[in-house]
Amino acid sequence: MVGPWQVPVADVAVSVTGFVGVGGEAMAMGERAPLALINPAASGRMAVAEALTNLAAADVAALADVRLSANWMAAVGEPGEDAALYDMVYALTQEFLPALGISVPVGKDSLSMATRGEDQEGVLEVVAPVSLVITAFSPVMDVRRTLTPMPMAETASTLILLDLGGGRQRLGGSALAQVYSQVGNEAPDLDDPIALRAFFAATRELMGNGTLLAYHDRSDGGLFVTLCEMAFAGRCGLEIELEASDAVLPTLFAEEAGAVFQVRGP
Repeated sequence: MVGPWQVPVADVAVSVTGFVGVGGEAMAMGERAPLALINPAASGRMAVAEALTNLAAADVAALADVRLSANWMAAVGEPGEDAALYDMVYALTQEFLPALGISVPVGKDSLSMATRGEDQEGVLEVVAPVSLVITAFSPVMDVRRTLTPMPMAETASTLILLDLGGGRQRLGGSALAQVYSQVGNEAPDLDDPIALRAFFAATRELMGNGTLLAYHDRSDGGLFVTLCEMAFAGRCGLEIELEASDAVLPTLFAEEAGAVFQVRGP
């Protein structure tokens, strides 16, 4: 819950280790299961990216302090599902996570993600897409420095989107696509793990010098939902300026990784 109106839009859960001191621990989650219908490997990378961009709101010293728990889910034995699970696991454990320098010391699996029933019309089968739920954990230096999505009522402040999608605005698997009963052809992805490492390090520096006033990751619903949730938390309006060349729907509803910062100054 965030702010005096207790709006449920928090990025990260933070607790203090004891009655004396300000150190603690943080936990954040990430999942992007709909993307697995298009690209299972991208779904896994985006789940990790969401967990880390959520965790970035806490006063974590460095990305090297983070550990992950992975809950893998698949309908093993169904056509194509074993291969999809393999692609996701390989992409994360052999490529993406080593590039980030993060390990997964714990996790679990659920490999019976299909159900069958029968009625007068015949047999009905529902198969869940390959899904990964990532939980990120880390020590926290000072719980009081945790950022929230609630904008501060500063007269001179600016909202800035930091886009980890490399300028791409892929709408596959998005809430917007679902509204139009579509899945899409190209899923958002974290194409450059080094950019995510740089993002996490830069956020540490900005938190340390007091530049950041509020923070919210971009994920489900895209930039539009990110901004709405910030406005709900602060019970305020936001003045949004998009680049003149931007296509409005992809800009607002693409669910690429990233975050919105409220920073001091015009």
